[in-house]
Amino acid sequence: MQRIFPAVLVLGALITAPPAAAAAVGDPAPAFALQTAAGDTVSLERLRGKVVYVDFWASWCGPCRRSFPWMNEMHRKYGGNGLAIVAINVDKKRADAERFLSQVPAAFTIVYDMPGATPTAYAVKGMPSSYLIDAAGRIVAVEQGFREERAAEIEAQVRAMIGAK
Repeated sequence: MQRIFPAVLVLGALITAPPAAAAAVGDPAPAFALQTAAGDTVSLERLRGKVVYVDFWASWCGPCRRSFPWMNEMHRKYGGNGLAIVAINVDKKRADAERFLSQVPAAFTIVYDMPGATPTAYAVKGMPSSYLIDAAGRIVAVEQGFREERAAEIEAQVRAMIGAK
C-alpha cells in the first residue's frame, strides 16, 4: 500500500478546488472598509440604508475613462437622494491612480485597495466591474465592463431603487 503525504493531499485539493464564486445578484455584498486619499475610511456597512454603486477600476483601464463621466453625472443627479458611488482603485501604485484622476476627475468617492482583497472577495474578473447594491446590502445588478448602451437601464434601476423621478 502506498502512503500519500498530507502535503500532497493539500496541494491536490488546491489544484482541484473550484475558483471563488463571483458575487452574484441576490447575494449579500461582501463587506469592505477602505481608505480615501485623505485617509478617511469608507465601509459598506456604514453605507447601509443607501443604494450603493461599487465600481472596481484601474488606471490602465480604457473603459474606465468612459465610465467616470457617467458616474460623475449619476452622483450629481442622485447623490443627494440616497445613492452612494464608491470607486475602488486596484492599482499597485497610488501614483498611477492619481495620474488617471488628474486627467479624469471624480466627483464621487474614491478608495484604494492596493493589496486587492476587495476585488478578490467580489471575484472581479475585469475592469471596470460594477455592483449595484440595495439599501439592505444585497447585490441587485452586476456589470462587467462599461457600455454606454446600458447606462440608461442602470440609471433607471437606480432611480427606481431610490424613489427618484
